[in-house]
Amino acid sequence: MFKHLLIPLDGSRLAEAALPAALFLAAALDAKVTLIHVIEHDPPQEIHGERHLSDPEEALQYLDEVAARVFRSGTEVARHVHGNKVRNVARSIAEHGEEFGSDLIVMCTHGRGGLRAWIFGRIAQQVVGLGSIPLLLVQPAGSDPQPAFCCRRLLVTLDGNPDHEQGLNLAASLAKACKAELQMVMVVPDYKTLSGEDAVTAKILPRATIALLELAQGEAEEYLRRQATRLQAAGVEAMAEVHRGDPVTTIVNIAKSKDIDLILLATHGKTGMDAFWSGSVTPIVASRTLVPILLFPVHGKVEES
Repeated sequence: MFKHLLIPLDGSRLAEAALPAALFLAAALDAKVTLIHVIEHDPPQEIHGERHLSDPEEALQYLDEVAARVFRSGTEVARHVHGNKVRNVARSIAEHGEEFGSDLIVMCTHGRGGLRAWIFGRIAQQVVGLGSIPLLLVQPAGSDPQPAFCCRRLLVTLDGNPDHEQGLNLAASLAKACKAELQMVMVVPDYKTLSGEDAVTAKILPRATIALLELAQGEAEEYLRRQATRLQAAGVEAMAEVHRGDPVTTIVNIAKSKDIDLILLATHGKTGMDAFWSGSVTPIVASRTLVPILLFPVHGKVEES
C-alpha cells in the first residue's frame, strides 16, 4: 500500500486542491509526504491568476508554510525545491517520484489553458504518460477552501484482462485500509454501442453479434462473481455489477448514482501522448466527472482499450 506520497505544488490555490486527499491518505495509510516545487525555465509571471513561484528560497518558505498549515504533527512531511530550472516540469515530477521512491503522486487537474484544459491539464496529462507510479488526480472544487476528502466508496472497472487485476488488488488493499466499500464494474457493449470493426461486423452478422454479446455478459458475471468471493473472503466489502452499454457513460453514471468517492482506472502509461489519449476510455471518463481518479499503471503486453 502507499507509503510515500509526492505532492507537486506551484504556489497556487488551485494546485492546493490536492492537499485534502493527501492529508486523508497520509493519515489513513500512515504514509510519508513529500511536497515538491519545480522551478520552471522561463516561467510565466502568473499562474491561475496568482504570482508564479520562481525563486527557490521563496518556494521553500511556501512549502514550509503548507506543511505547517495542512498536515498533522504525526505525519512526516519532507519539502523539496528543484532549483535548477527545467523546461519539462512533468518529466521532472515523474523523475523525482522515482528518485524519492514515492509510490503515489497526488496532484490537481489544472493547466495554464484553463481549469479543465486538455482533459487533465498540461502537466498532469504528461505525468500520466511519463511515469510508472500511480497518480491520483483531484478536480478543484468551486468553493474555497476545498472540501475534505473521504474514501467511503471506491469504484474499479474491469474488463477480464488478467493484467488489469493489478488494479483490483490495489483497490482491495485501499478499501481495506480505509474501511471502504469496493464496487467492481464490467461494461459489456450492447448492439448499439459497438464501435470500429465490431460495429461493421454487427451490421453484417447481427444475430451472431447479439449472441456473442450475451455470451460475454454471462462470462463477465461469472468472472466478477469469482472476484467478489475472493475479496470478501479476504475481509473486503466487495460488490460487483455487469452493465450493458457505452463504457464511459456507464462509469460516469455509476459514479454519480452510487456517490463514489474515488474511481480507479488502468493505464499502460505510454510515453507517446497520441497513443495514450487516442481512443482510450480513461481520459474521456476523467473529462466527464468531478470524482477523483486514481490511475494505476498496468505492466503487461496488452494494448490500451
